[in-house]
Amino acid sequence: MEIPAHVQVELERLVQDYRSRCLWSLRPDFLPRTLGEAHEVLRQIEAHGDLEAFRRVARIKPWLSPPSSATSAGS
Repeated sequence: MEIPAHVQVELERLVQDYRSRCLWSLRPDFLPRTLGEAHEVLRQIEAHGDLEAFRRVARIKPWLSPPSSATSAGS
C-alpha cells in the first residue's frame, strides 16, 4: 500500500516543521516515501516532539493503517 497523496502532503509538512528538533539524524532533504519510512518518522517525532507534534502524529497515524477487513465484535 502506498501513502495516499493527501497524507503525503500532511506528512511532509510535519517533517519540515520538526526536522531540526526530531529528525536531525536524517538527510536534510529526506522525505518519507514508504509506509515503513512514514511510521519511523512518526515514531521519532512522537518521541522527541512537543505536545502539538504528538497531536499531529495522532491525526496522521490512522490514515496510514490499512482498512480492517475483520468483522466487528458486534456483528
